[in-house]
Amino acid sequence: MPIVCLGALSLSGCAASHTPPAPSAPAPSAQPAASTTVAASGPSPAPTAPARPALSPAAASYADTARRIREASLNSNGAFEKLSYLTDRIGARLSGSAALEQAVVWAKDTLLADGHEQVVAEPVRVPHWVRGSQAATLLAPITREILVLTLGGSVATPAGGVTAELLVVSSFDELEARKAEARGKIVLFDHAMSKQGNAGTAYGEAIAYRVTGAARAAPLGAVAVLVRSLTTRSLGAPHTGSMRLLEGKAKNIPAASVSVEDAELLHRLASRGDRLKIHLTLRPQTLPDADSANVVGEIRGRELPNEVVLIGAHLDSWDVGQGAQDDGAGVVTVMQALSTLRQLGLTPRRTLRAILFTNEENGRRGAAEYVRAHQQELAQHVAAFEMDSGSGSPLGFMTDGEQPFLAEAREYAPLLEPIGAGTLIAGHAGEDVTALKPAGVPLFGVLSDLEHYFDVHHSAADTLDKVDPEHLKQAVAALATFSFIVADRPGDWRAPTPGVHSEPRRESPGAPPASL
Repeated sequence: MPIVCLGALSLSGCAASHTPPAPSAPAPSAQPAASTTVAASGPSPAPTAPARPALSPAAASYADTARRIREASLNSNGAFEKLSYLTDRIGARLSGSAALEQAVVWAKDTLLADGHEQVVAEPVRVPHWVRGSQAATLLAPITREILVLTLGGSVATPAGGVTAELLVVSSFDELEARKAEARGKIVLFDHAMSKQGNAGTAYGEAIAYRVTGAARAAPLGAVAVLVRSLTTRSLGAPHTGSMRLLEGKAKNIPAASVSVEDAELLHRLASRGDRLKIHLTLRPQTLPDADSANVVGEIRGRELPNEVVLIGAHLDSWDVGQGAQDDGAGVVTVMQALSTLRQLGLTPRRTLRAILFTNEENGRRGAAEYVRAHQQELAQHVAAFEMDSGSGSPLGFMTDGEQPFLAEAREYAPLLEPIGAGTLIAGHAGEDVTALKPAGVPLFGVLSDLEHYFDVHHSAADTLDKVDPEHLKQAVAALATFSFIVADRPGDWRAPTPGVHSEPRRESPGAPPASL
């Protein structure tokens, strides 16, 4: 699968797109398959599958452990049961909301009930933005309601709303060419997310219109901005997400998303020469910062407990839908991966720490606070994993761009082939774990099938019924297996970072994985 961007992406989008290497054949043991002898005469035998390559010695030492993790994961409904509670009983979890804090308590209690160590809710102050009422009506050339979702962080319209003509553009270049027309108007960015190639790459290319559209239109005198939703498949639902405000004394303008269908309708009307007029009312509020927390739990390492491999996801979500794909699926995969290892009695050489970050969607303060609070031990973080790519079938893992250890890491890929997760490519590991990059921590992101992820992403349709329980089981198996190996293998892949870490540790091979 080509490069995938995970979660709430940076404006730079993904790494350069390329096709990942073809997955190697499954190799559950260190022994190559027996060769096939062809008779000298008589009918030709049926074709046989090519021999499976032998595992490297390093991978072979984990073959039985990988099998045990895989079998336990595929036979457990634990992840889906956790997700059912999180989505149906708690629901959407925007920063500052009572629901997010209910989720923090639930996550901490669940990690404790599963028997984990060092379970704690680490305090974080988070932004508190409230959506409020939202409505739009097309007044001319026809009268029609337009469904809108205020973009996260947007300022409000006046209490009575704003009425203005609509300027429809398809790109920033077109806005620049028509900037003289923007003053006093509502600008609609009808920029279609590409249906070609990788969905994550397409999202990374289109996200700038949502994030910076208002900041670009405001200096031209526009009074508000509407943005086409970032999806290629739509059934009339707008998709929300964060936006960027102008800093200082610059005048910010309100912004909202519209559905693909409404964006195309408005564009068609404008293309016919009609003058469009819209009444828009958005009444969000930005309240004082609120209390929240990152939730942490561990399996303490048996030999190097002060060295840490982090596995994380974000507990918050947008305030529409249930936050099932983004990122409830990641949350329960992380929780269940840790619990599966504990249930199997597998204790890695290093500490395996699960973290459920708060405030990824509209601030990433959870990640920033984790780095601040754990500054003294960042040099002991051996690796960090993130799952923030929905509940599609797991295809493997991504590193944070090209890394010198990628070839060595691929030695373990055949252990994940039985569940189709043997791809390991350069890409984007995730927004939260990126905060650990300056400390030289190797970063990994779960690579998931994104075919239907953006159908529901940041919309009212992000609900439990879109999640395939079997895909969750496979994701648990993939994350538990690879994170355990990285936490247990004798050496590590940390890069020398002046002032943070010297040379990567290269120990002599020790005893095989121990039980709790």
